[in-house]
Amino acid sequence: MSDTTLATAGSEPRLDYVMCASPAGTHRMAYWEWGNPDNDKVLLCVHGLTRTGRDFDLLARSLCNEYRVVCPDVVGRGKSDWLIQSSGYAVPQYVADMLTLIARLKPATLDWVGTSMGGLIGLGLAGALAMSTAMRPNRRGQGLAVDQTLTLGKMVLNDIGPTLNVSGLSRIADYVGDHMQFDTFEAAVDYVRSVSLGFGPHDRAAWEDLTRYVFLPQGKHWVKHYDLRIAEPMATQTAEFIHASEAILWAAYEGLQAPVLIVHGQLSDLLTESTAQEMLQRNPLANLYQVTGVGHAPTLRTPEQIAAIQQFLRS
Repeated sequence: MSDTTLATAGSEPRLDYVMCASPAGTHRMAYWEWGNPDNDKVLLCVHGLTRTGRDFDLLARSLCNEYRVVCPDVVGRGKSDWLIQSSGYAVPQYVADMLTLIARLKPATLDWVGTSMGGLIGLGLAGALAMSTAMRPNRRGQGLAVDQTLTLGKMVLNDIGPTLNVSGLSRIADYVGDHMQFDTFEAAVDYVRSVSLGFGPHDRAAWEDLTRYVFLPQGKHWVKHYDLRIAEPMATQTAEFIHASEAILWAAYEGLQAPVLIVHGQLSDLLTESTAQEMLQRNPLANLYQVTGVGHAPTLRTPEQIAAIQQFLRS
């Protein structure tokens, strides 16, 4: 079955919003939801830097009979609000927003699929949970439990790891903040294809699906769906900051207590082969699925990629 055939199968997701907070005020985060809303077995799917929750449509349709699948538009993207202060476009704010969403969902079990930035948010959440558990004062003498009430289950890290390849980051930074508009949807599709060759081979219908939610009609033009200011925090990151962030991410990754699936695009310029192998060595619960002929990042749209995720989550 081709990804075009998969794209036409199944129902449409429900759209809802959750109110989140930042130091500058409040904002709404949109999320797309598949499956039974009463199912407390939740799969949270979080997209990459310039993408939206609709990237996971095909994966969500394939799993919505087993999970309540929730795919947020990270703040500044898609249907979500834009932040008042661009400095908030960083992992700590995204983690805070996800915690607010999780509080709304009240999952009994929570598995995670994170593509690129979405994987970093998952690691950031894991690190925050571990730190809060370790640092929280003991109140057992007052009859109050200190056990962590939220734990992460299985995690899929799609072409991302604790060590970030600088050349890959530079490639992405080169176009993230560019103002682009096109007179036709077809021209927008051609642009998305040109900057997303790492996604691997897709037919024209698939590229249209990959463009439909990331370029939106505005007047007579098609424009990017996201706040271009998401590029501003990236421009201020120093080598020292990146190194310190990697140390935190490695600690969070090594502390994961449930199985991990590392999805690695064989040609990726963000997750290197050496980092993927190091991830296998530093967490005995990790497994590797390499996607041949694909760079950054596998779209999780093809039958083979979807089957690999299904097998991991069901095992």
